[in-house]
Amino acid sequence: MYKQEVIFKDLGHIPYKQAWDYQEQLLQQAVQSKIQQAKGMETILQPHHLLLCEHPPVYTLGKSGHLENILISEADMAAQGIEFFKTNRGGDITFHGPEQVVGYPILDLEKFYTDIGRYLRELEEVIILTMGEYGLKGERSSGETGVWIDPGVKGSERKICAMGVRCSRWVTMHGFALNVNTNLGYFDNIIPCGIANKRVTSLQQELGCNVDIVEVKEKICRNFEQVFNTRLLYGYMT
Repeated sequence: MYKQEVIFKDLGHIPYKQAWDYQEQLLQQAVQSKIQQAKGMETILQPHHLLLCEHPPVYTLGKSGHLENILISEADMAAQGIEFFKTNRGGDITFHGPEQVVGYPILDLEKFYTDIGRYLRELEEVIILTMGEYGLKGERSSGETGVWIDPGVKGSERKICAMGVRCSRWVTMHGFALNVNTNLGYFDNIIPCGIANKRVTSLQQELGCNVDIVEVKEKICRNFEQVFNTRLLYGYMT
């Protein structure tokens, strides 16, 4: 069976805005190529990308998010060395920081399927499979995106992976954030994803030990290839 090829890059530790700008650049290149192709013009077809990285501490608010879900002032954020950005992704407030794997797939969904709901479910499946390799049962929570543990057990629900995406002419950007050895104290300053009375967790918290983040990235890549029926081009790794 034919597999879509996806250029993989591990951006390492990178400021949020720098990674956002890079995503926008890749998305616009893909969109402009599609516009030219639709007009019958000669163009260079743009490849798919999967970017993985870690960010310095930063809160990001989705376009449908609510400022009241931020429980800390911008002055206090600055004092603690935390950045803040209003973004153009879906979803509400979330945190990114060290020891958290953030994934940004830049995919032309017209070459896969034109269904955002299916795309989100398949991103969740990548994380669910990855968690399963650590003996953890990741699940979906009805009406909520992301991956959870015990979503149906009242009082025990805890989110381990947040998701929020943007799509332009079926080209995606933004993506997921899986807590690995993340300092969960940062989540105390927000109502994560705008969902009150539910906790946030990490692989470290659930397993009771530090987890090799490089190993987690490798598992995510392998499961991404499986779920999306793709082949990652690791030769482009930076």
